[in-house]
Amino acid sequence: MMNKLLALLGLAKRAGKLSFYEEANLLAIRSGRARLLVLAEDAGESTAKKYLDKCRYYQVPVVRGVSRENLGVALGSPPRTAVAVLDEGFAKKLTQLAR
Repeated sequence: MMNKLLALLGLAKRAGKLSFYEEANLLAIRSGRARLLVLAEDAGESTAKKYLDKCRYYQVPVVRGVSRENLGVALGSPPRTAVAVLDEGFAKKLTQLAR
């Protein structure tokens, strides 16, 4: 299932429905544009806490279970700690695949 999730993240990136830089992710969460956060399972403790606290406060669902390396490969970029999904349709499908 993780391969499908990563493939769908790549598609969402090409569609322009992701945010994957830390400040942009936090802004998307605070502004209500983020529909889902994909957080790497090997994220640093302080980074993970920052994202989880923000998501809890702003009621943004979080999906974990992929590594930073795999997240980066799926996006065609260096390893990524977190990705904010900005589209409701992609967020729903990614949540289903993460179960």
